[in-house]
Amino acid sequence: MIKELAIKVFKDTEKEADDFRNSPESKKFDWKVFIVCVTTAVSLTLIRYLSSHQNTIYFFEHHVSHRIAMQLKYVFDYCSYAQFFRLTHWVFILSFSYLVIPILIIKLVFKDSLKNYGLSTKNAFKDYWIYIAMLAFMIPLVYSISFTQSFQAKYPFYHLSRNEPINHRFIIWELEYFFQFFALEFFFRGFILHGLKRRFGFYSVLVMTIPYCMIHFAKPMPETIAAIIAGIVLGTLSLKSKNIWMGFLIHCSVAITMDLCSLWQKGLLHF
Repeated sequence: MIKELAIKVFKDTEKEADDFRNSPESKKFDWKVFIVCVTTAVSLTLIRYLSSHQNTIYFFEHHVSHRIAMQLKYVFDYCSYAQFFRLTHWVFILSFSYLVIPILIIKLVFKDSLKNYGLSTKNAFKDYWIYIAMLAFMIPLVYSISFTQSFQAKYPFYHLSRNEPINHRFIIWELEYFFQFFALEFFFRGFILHGLKRRFGFYSVLVMTIPYCMIHFAKPMPETIAAIIAGIVLGTLSLKSKNIWMGFLIHCSVAITMDLCSLWQKGLLHF
């Protein structure tokens, strides 16, 4: 059944792309592809150089104000909520780059509806069984990986001390973490994928999967390899359903499982 579904998505997407490629418009310079690709490069560059709080402090120190830089240094490094503020800053930069910039491009440059870029609610939960199957595969895998030191060192991003219970800061962080998954899904399975599909057809899934894999390079190798598979599967399903919602829920479900497994392995799963 999965094979038949993938073949159908391939044929339907290629037919739409062929209709465009056979039109007079396709013979002109494709500004949409150009803008999507350049925006992707710019957004990922902003994340690479600004999502680190140290880089933000450096930027303000050398280009804006020494006083503001020192205030930021206190907030990010010394105050009692420093870890929470560092992570919130990271989510803010990711959300701005993955969500705000593409939305501005879609609305102001393309003058198009966000529904055409994965935010349609129609058929949002159709073929839900595929996502359940993905969870059934991923959760045991996450559990087995949770025994490794590299996994426990990485997750959760918000580090609880030995005697620190799960508190309001940790819960707020998890909600912020979920929001950045929404921004990430919109960027990769919405903006890039649906922005390129009329030119590249089904192969836009593979184009999108390359940068999606690369943003995982700082993570454990098994997770990066899994990102390649996830990029292809979630991209294919987004082409079929025309939305990102189930992919977003999958991300949130796997993420909370990873964090809880890591806390449990470290003996920190207490309230």
